[in-house]
Amino acid sequence: QVQLVESGGGLVQPGGSLRLSCAASGFTFSRSYLSWYRQGPGKQRELVATIGYSGISSSPDSMKGRFTISRDNARNTVYLQMNSLKPEDTAVYYCKTSVSGSDYWGQGTQVTVSS
Repeated sequence: QVQLVESGGGLVQPGGSLRLSCAASGFTFSRSYLSWYRQGPGKQRELVATIGYSGISSSPDSMKGRFTISRDNARNTVYLQMNSLKPEDTAVYYCKTSVSGSDYWGQGTQVTVSS
């Protein structure tokens, strides 16, 4: 059974940093693509970054520069390093993977950027 469990969210001041973690189980992690998405209040869910099994990552232009995705195949964990956070980064951040054509999501972790 595929499981994704996010952690690391919280309250941070503008300009601060956070590192989110997503612990995965129930599938062959080392051969899977993993993505981080986010959904802000009143907004649609949007892609933050994706990382392939080789470690090559990609992200939309709007997310480049402050967000870095990485993975540790030995720990079955994918990370999202977020720097220079802004109030507009406030959102629930979700981890996602696809296995045999089906998408799986974690429960999300709340990130609030506020002074």
